[in-house]
Amino acid sequence: MKSDTLPRFPLAEFPTPVHHLESFSKQLNGPAIYMKRDDLTSLGMGGNKTRKLEFLIGEALEQKKETLVTAGGLQSNHCRLTAAAAKKAGLNCHLVLSGTEPGAANGNLILDKIFGARIHYCDRAERDETLCQVADELETADKHPYVIPVGGSNSTGSVGYVNAMLELDAQLKEAGIRPDAIVFATSSGGTQAGLTLGAKITGFRGRVLGMSIDQTKTGNNPFPPVLTEIANGTARRLNLDIRLTEKDFPLNCDYLGAGYAVPGDLEFNVIRDLARHEGILLGPVYTARAMGGLVDLIQKGVFKKGQTVLFWHTGGTPELFAWADQIENKM
Repeated sequence: MKSDTLPRFPLAEFPTPVHHLESFSKQLNGPAIYMKRDDLTSLGMGGNKTRKLEFLIGEALEQKKETLVTAGGLQSNHCRLTAAAAKKAGLNCHLVLSGTEPGAANGNLILDKIFGARIHYCDRAERDETLCQVADELETADKHPYVIPVGGSNSTGSVGYVNAMLELDAQLKEAGIRPDAIVFATSSGGTQAGLTLGAKITGFRGRVLGMSIDQTKTGNNPFPPVLTEIANGTARRLNLDIRLTEKDFPLNCDYLGAGYAVPGDLEFNVIRDLARHEGILLGPVYTARAMGGLVDLIQKGVFKKGQTVLFWHTGGTPELFAWADQIENKM
């Protein structure tokens, strides 16, 4: 596949393992649950953005860029890994974070600072404008910026998750595992677009189900068109004769709770339960919301005993420390 010829900067050791959550599956009395451990990518405390950043940084280096610029929330996993990856690649990094600088940094934010990123705070409504402004100022100063979209979710970054699906396909065949569904957190779209395109390439017959963290199917900014655009752009980048439509993207939007980065009982309960049955940690913003939704679907009989579900752990463990007080009260 053409991904082998695209510029790429290695950031982690692949493949990440697939683990059977035997104790957790028994506790739920439902399907056999397996977990793809992209929380174990080695860079900067791990996470799915590492796969995207390999291709994004590869492109930046090919274009002779010197500074990575991207944006996210105060506890952005993507920003944390971009800062870490920049240092490994010998690049500078500027982060545009929506929110007010706290008195004491914790979670991903303190890691951003440890990795030496220059941080620009702004209101959420002004984030896109601020991102452009920072990039323009760096260009004027001859710092040669390379702008990465939120989540690294474009046709370049999404190649990382096409490759990830090919990686998983080989692991499943070797282990004799046939999931009825792959379930994961989805927000900016690059992971879901890449996995769905990869599923088409490998002939995966189960569902590739995105559990929305903050997106909706309808409204002013419906998510399915975003997924379709990223996936088809990725297919073109890879010279694939595949075109996806909005119907190719199963999306569950039933677990949005109180909003983005506002975890509640759904998230805190599943963080506790998975930790106490498997010794595995989830992040409260993304993976706990997605796993909490999966547990609820199992309890409702959407996924049943005798089936097999693979949950793709996309990382986010450092988020836990930003919600320490709430988590302690729930334990």
